[in-house]
Amino acid sequence: MASIFSRIVAGEIPAWKVAEDQDHLAFLDINPVATGHVLVIPKKETDSIFDIEEEEFKSLWAFAAHVAKGLKKAIPCKRVGITVIGLEVPHAHIHLVPLNSMGDINFSKPKLNPGMEELEQICRKIKISIEEAA
Repeated sequence: MASIFSRIVAGEIPAWKVAEDQDHLAFLDINPVATGHVLVIPKKETDSIFDIEEEEFKSLWAFAAHVAKGLKKAIPCKRVGITVIGLEVPHAHIHLVPLNSMGDINFSKPKLNPGMEELEQICRKIKISIEEAA
């Protein structure tokens, strides 16, 4: 059975997409740990990030870096934190989290619950910043 992320790639499940190319997709986490929390995935479903072939691995990180630069411009923060946990969904993914303190990337704290309008505004702001960074 396809992962939820593969279903997003296939268009079966909607997502707040901030960037996309032929091989990758970046979209807002709907249960973010911080405002602007983005997930970056390869479109090709692979369970563990370390099972991705070398060139695809490099390409994924380059795409994530591009997204992170736009994210930092769109969401005021000191840094964009990165984590790869991989237990929640069996599809490799990178979390990009805007940081102003170490607590902003604490996955054990209660998640934010943004409304649809807020997600739309955040998505549009990040997408524009990524496009301008290109």
